Amino acid sequence: MSTDAHSALTPRWVRDLERLLPIRSQFIVAGNIRDHFLAPLDDGSLTPVPLVRCLWSALQRQDCRFLLIYDPVGGLRPYPNEPPAVELATQLFDLKLQDGAMPMSLDSLSGVMQRLTRMREARCALLVDFASRLVRHPDQLDAGEHRFFLAAERLAVQAVPVMVKNRMPREPGPLADNKPRFNPVLWLLNRPQDLPSWFALDNARVESLTVGLPDFETREAAARSYFTLFRQMDEAGPGERDKFARDFAAATEGLPLTALSDAAQLADRQGIAFRDVEDAVQCYKVGVLENPWKKPYLRQRIAGAAEFIETRVKGQQQAVTKSVDILMRSVMGLTGAQARSGGNRPRGVLFFAGPTGVGKTELAKTLTQLVFGDERAYLRFDMSEFAEEHTGARLLGAPPGYVGFEAGGELTNAVRDKPFSMVLFDEVEKAHPRILDKFLQILEDGRLTDGRGDTAYFSETILVFTSNLGIYVEDAQGRRIQNVQPGDSYATVESRVKGAIADYFKYRLSRPEILNRIGDNIVVFNFITPPVAERIFAGMLDNVVSRVREEHQLELELEPAVRRELMARCIDDLSNGGRGIGNQLESLFINPLARALFGLDLEGRQRQGGKLRVAEFKESEEKIVTLGLA
Repeated sequence: MSTDAHSALTPRWVRDLERLLPIRSQFIVAGNIRDHFLAPLDDGSLTPVPLVRCLWSALQRQDCRFLLIYDPVGGLRPYPNEPPAVELATQLFDLKLQDGAMPMSLDSLSGVMQRLTRMREARCALLVDFASRLVRHPDQLDAGEHRFFLAAERLAVQAVPVMVKNRMPREPGPLADNKPRFNPVLWLLNRPQDLPSWFALDNARVESLTVGLPDFETREAAARSYFTLFRQMDEAGPGERDKFARDFAAATEGLPLTALSDAAQLADRQGIAFRDVEDAVQCYKVGVLENPWKKPYLRQRIAGAAEFIETRVKGQQQAVTKSVDILMRSVMGLTGAQARSGGNRPRGVLFFAGPTGVGKTELAKTLTQLVFGDERAYLRFDMSEFAEEHTGARLLGAPPGYVGFEAGGELTNAVRDKPFSMVLFDEVEKAHPRILDKFLQILEDGRLTDGRGDTAYFSETILVFTSNLGIYVEDAQGRRIQNVQPGDSYATVESRVKGAIADYFKYRLSRPEILNRIGDNIVVFNFITPPVAERIFAGMLDNVVSRVREEHQLELELEPAVRRELMARCIDDLSNGGRGIGNQLESLFINPLARALFGLDLEGRQRQGGKLRVAEFKESEEKIVTLGLA
């Protein structure tokens, strides 16, 4: 690899450190500090190493002879743990090492800092590791802690760059020039605010370096280091090795380099071949190796999906066809195929819109049954419960420092527990707009981090949103009017509902980006038509007959005239869809049937194993329905 390529893959914070050593005495290094970083080996190749080793490689290029590392538990120790470095550090700083380290108080550490910044015998540096844990509360210091940080701030201002007396060539790389530069103090922090807020305020000698997540090129270069951990590597040609590195880097977008190492270790233990590198990443993310999306039985189920769905969701052919298309796309691994990073997105996204009671939630349950074999595998969130902004803490987890943040969020916890699931967000338009913003990250990146810092991955889920948007709209006077109604053609219903949904997200919420990420996955349901209503009524009535048979061992029969009258009453008003049919059936038939069965049971006339015929359907002036039983 060329020198220019090496330089491009060197972490930005390392390049900034080397550039600023002549003018900065202290550095706050914060962010992704527990990750691995690319550092050069003796043969010129790059390999992922921990931050301390990467930092040491950079300091060596600046003629540094050793590095002192302090942490609140272990004390002070020289690095690297090699005789020349340890002997020189012990001599210059009068170290009394016990098991390679020297216990030290903050006052003693202040003395080490002063000695280090004035050192001319050898160039060296001090790294304060776990600096986020030096004090309990950075803005509530006791006297000793305040004295320590005040001394460090004063030292940052008063330190001067020095030239060393005895320079020794160090490998690798050319010897740095002998111009004056600081012997730096580096603070290793999770977050910059873990130090007192006043420490670096208006202090030009203290530089903050942000350690970010690796980019695609860095992950691609690191991926080559882990190729040997995958099976069948001996069969790979140069082109396949390059493809492996690209696929590995693409699948780990947004993750640290340690994630690549962990995924490769899992692949080694699970015996995953290099061609299945995405399975290794999936195993790392969701903790499950068995992927139901790749099982042969799922393709067989989806092949007959339309007939299976029709038994439960009637009269919604257009919605069923589009939903099955999205399932097929998910099974074939083509979700987001048009985008470079599409592999991290959810397996499928469905936005079910239409009148109430037409089968939106029922279709979500049916798809869950189809894919996962159990309709209870879906995770349902009633978004009307999240109408206030503060309720987002329930769904996604409270921010750090707030009560309950350690519990995580209901959504993130559920997806971590069941990474292969259907996630249903019912009546999504009732959620607070700030909560809807969180869906941007889920729809684009397929991940969400809760208040504890734990990440839930949605890459193996199907997201289903249901909504009644577009059925009613506001007119110019702000009155709520019906936008579509029974009898309209499906083309009219679909066009008007989609238009109303677009207006809602673009103009009312001012969040067109959410609509853009949902894309063409809006599935509009039609009104229940009379022929479909008759089939729904028949299915519900059959369910009642089956329940009577199971509970009372009685065969329930209805006279044709009774059945016709009952059906006519139940499907007379279809404005509430199938749910309205069920409500009418409950009032007109199930309630009087229960009353009649209860009376027979009290009289001891109910016979198990017999037949019960409904011969008459009567309604009094008081609207009380009774059944004539025979």
